[in-house]
Amino acid sequence: MKQRPTVVLHTSMGPITIELYEEEAPISVENFLEYARSGHYDGTIFHRVIRNFMIQGGGFDPEFNQKSTRDPITNEADNGLTNKRGSVAMARTGMPHSATAQFFINTVDNPSLDHRGTQSGRTWGYAVFGQVTDGMDVVDAIRAVETTSRPPYSDVPVEPVVIERVEIE
Repeated sequence: MKQRPTVVLHTSMGPITIELYEEEAPISVENFLEYARSGHYDGTIFHRVIRNFMIQGGGFDPEFNQKSTRDPITNEADNGLTNKRGSVAMARTGMPHSATAQFFINTVDNPSLDHRGTQSGRTWGYAVFGQVTDGMDVVDAIRAVETTSRPPYSDVPVEPVVIERVEIE
């Protein structure tokens, strides 16, 4: 069996290793790898941290400047993968096919984010494309940081948690 691609998010709180599900989510994985190769994620922050839900990053620098992105990708939430603890999924707006660069790591099992049909953005789900294989202790440390509001955003870490760089193994 072909080995899955792996990346390491080097964060200000420690490394997080993620195995990417290239066969199940080829569009999402290639999209993530293109952003990683281009350096897009270097210096971005986990800008949304909800302890018993997920940690989200990949879109803003520490001053909350939003980074420019490429066009949105097709939502692959119907790939059979689930939003379980440690899974990595594409963040998006309420529109099903709106994901660009932002992603999140589930800190608990989140079955409500799984694909349940194509009727609406709510039922479409969020495309899982990877799984944390090492560094869940870092994810748990990030999920426990103190958060505040930074209008119009809420659940923002008081002290920025920075993705310093992404290493493709």
